[in-house]
Amino acid sequence: MKFKLILTLLISLGILSAKAQLIAPDHETVKGGQLTIQPVNHASLVLTYQNKNIYVDPVGGADAYKGLGKPDIILITDIHPDHLDPKTIDAINTAHAILLVPQAVADKLLATTDKSKLVILKNGQTITQLGIAISAIPMYNLPESPTAFHTKGRGNGYILKIGGKNIYISGDTSDIPEMRSLKNIDIAFVCMNLPYTMDVKTASQGVLAFKPKVVYPYHYRGQDINEFKKLVNAGDKNIDVRIRNWYPSAK
Repeated sequence: MKFKLILTLLISLGILSAKAQLIAPDHETVKGGQLTIQPVNHASLVLTYQNKNIYVDPVGGADAYKGLGKPDIILITDIHPDHLDPKTIDAINTAHAILLVPQAVADKLLATTDKSKLVILKNGQTITQLGIAISAIPMYNLPESPTAFHTKGRGNGYILKIGGKNIYISGDTSDIPEMRSLKNIDIAFVCMNLPYTMDVKTASQGVLAFKPKVVYPYHYRGQDINEFKKLVNAGDKNIDVRIRNWYPSAK
């Protein structure tokens, strides 16, 4: 009975390795070639450009990344296990990867990861790696509180400039002023799940404030993403809301 309870909990958190095949990736034409967008599971994705692979919050074990190229850059947003899984980082081929992380994540990885591979980014900092400009921006819960699931300054959202396109990865956040004030975002990955981040109504309001050209709802377990699309397009029909299956192993 206890084993069944633990197994159910792991499945609900998305920590078990994904056995299902990856869903078909999307391809965007950008300067210098194609940008491939590969959803993996929940908050995990892989971006590929000019044979460089950017892994975002890799969790789920090596099986979740079978068939994908080895990572060159790994971005981690936060310390929670649906974003940070040292076992998965150890399991995938990270021989040549640089890990861009907030300080709180670095503190948890120092015992198992080569320190020379860790690049710490604070909110507001920008770095260029492999020709890609990467900026760390705030992600946190509202109202702000020391006991919030996500406190300001602990985790990072990211903006990547790839092939002339600005790509926003929200991480776990509420509808914060820093997100609303974003400009010229071409592709956005926006979280929504209660009680940790936003509901679809709040997420749609945030998206309508900064108006990305394309938005992917992700990290949406338990939320009605079709309602999110409806709300966004009711406010701005020109925003391309892309519904993809971020839970391919779910039955």
